[in-house]
Amino acid sequence: MAYGIVHHFPGGTKSQYEASLAAVHPAGGALPKGQTFHAAGPSASGWTIVAIHDSKESWEKFRDGTLMPTMSKGIKGGFASPPQETTFEAQNIQKT
Repeated sequence: MAYGIVHHFPGGTKSQYEASLAAVHPAGGALPKGQTFHAAGPSASGWTIVAIHDSKESWEKFRDGTLMPTMSKGIKGGFASPPQETTFEAQNIQKT
């Protein structure tokens, strides 16, 4: 089952997002293995990212093997603190 992740970075900015994205996603704009959707933008109090992975397991592999280790080392110009996270099983995904 597809798995959704919403990350909110209070006070986050576009430049922090771009630095963080470059550090954890494959070059050339590709998505990490198992990720099928990525959207991000400014929100009322910071920056919000929504991602869909093909399974909870692929999310956990990316989170534990790439995202958190990279963020915990610090990303120059990136987000300064971990996000507020909400996850869910995506039972309905519609595309145009």
